Amino acid sequence: MSAFAIQNGQTLVFIGDSITDCGRRGPEVPYGNGYVKLAIDLITARYPERRVQFINEGIGGNTVTDLRNRWHDDVLVHRPNWLTIKIGINDLHRTINDPNILPPKKYEEVYREILDLTGQHTRAKIVLIDPFYISTDGDSGGFRSKVLSMLPDYVRVVERLAKEYGTRHVRTHALFQKQLRYRPADRFCPEPVHPYVSGHLVIALGLLEALGW
Repeated sequence: MSAFAIQNGQTLVFIGDSITDCGRRGPEVPYGNGYVKLAIDLITARYPERRVQFINEGIGGNTVTDLRNRWHDDVLVHRPNWLTIKIGINDLHRTINDPNILPPKKYEEVYREILDLTGQHTRAKIVLIDPFYISTDGDSGGFRSKVLSMLPDYVRVVERLAKEYGTRHVRTHALFQKQLRYRPADRFCPEPVHPYVSGHLVIALGLLEALGW
């Protein structure tokens, strides 16, 4: 018996920002061309006998507040058995421009709201996926080093919520930082946020391993 968590007849919803979206509302409908599509294709290839409904609800530019505002229509109505959430880098970027927008404390408060709503209205099991930044610019004083200095506070929020709510957890920022010890960032992305297929594969494999792949 496979240890893989997604069972026959279940529904898996992916939600997040542009990294989840990846064109799923345009030329790459319905799953996009990123980690969501890669994960779906790998699940299908390994478990052809399992009929799983996959739904991608990523929207580019979203923050955790945007997710909260569409949570009923884009998550709860699907009554998912499994739910993956990847959100946070837009929250951080907007907070750099205005510290009152979504600092880690507010990010955590709204994140808790969507997790609480999920628990109240569904029996979904959840996978939280860390925000990440594919760069090693820790001390230049530029924008990228500022993002990297702030990101650990957001990652710690996700880690804390994963423990408190008993979810599975994908440490994508740590996965990319490990990769960057051996090869340059441009192997995975044209800039630190939106990966090439090679970067999306890192995310997809991390997600699948969290699901017992």
